[in-house]
Formats: sequence, C-alpha cells, structure tokens
Amino acid sequence: QLQASGGGLVQAGDSLKLSCAASGRTLSYYVMGWFRQAPGEEREFVAGITWSTGRTAYADSMKGRFTISRDNAKNTVYLQMSILKPEDTAVYYCAARTSYVIDYDGRKYGYWGQGTQVTVSS
Repeated sequence: QLQASGGGLVQAGDSLKLSCAASGRTLSYYVMGWFRQAPGEEREFVAGITWSTGRTAYADSMKGRFTISRDNAKNTVYLQMSILKPEDTAVYYCAARTSYVIDYDGRKYGYWGQGTQVTVSS
C-alpha cells in the first residue's frame, strides 16, 4: 500500500515536499516513482529512485527543481519540489514496481498510491 501526502495550494516560486509512505509488501518495491497528471493531460513521469542504492532518475523538465529521496527506515519516499510553476499543477502519484529499472512508463508500475493534489497559483 502506498500513501501519498503533502500536496496543497502554493504560489509560483514556492517549494513543497511530498511524501509517499509504503506499507505491506514493501520488500517487493524495488523502485519507487513519482508521476503526475494534469487535467486533460497524459500521466507523466516525474522522478524515480531505487530503494537499495538510492539511484535516481528525473524527467528532463524536472531536473534541477525536483529532488527525490528515500528514508529506508521509514519506508518513505519524498519529492522535494522547488521553484514551482503553474504548469506543475497536477495530481501527483507515487508508484512502485518490482524491478530494479527506473522506468518512465507508468504502465510498468504495479502499485499506486491515491494521489495528492498540487496547485500552483501564478
């Protein structure tokens, strides 16, 4: 089970930190990813991280502004977002997959959280 939290309404230029707490079959979660979906848009990959080594990957448009991290002791993955823009407005989802490959395709992830809304006002 994945529980995402931390979303909210912020202004452009602000920062926000999302959390994703994993429970249950956590040993099966080799890779954790963050995705987002804006109204009328396709779901897109934001960032991913491996539980074991902390290796990360980012979508090009998020590099330098977003940072993914994990706390193995807390079974929690974070997404630190900075210099937020109105176009970052979306529902953000965390996901997990039973593979060591950080895949950009959400269809490769078998476990999903419920999503948390991030709204950035201009």
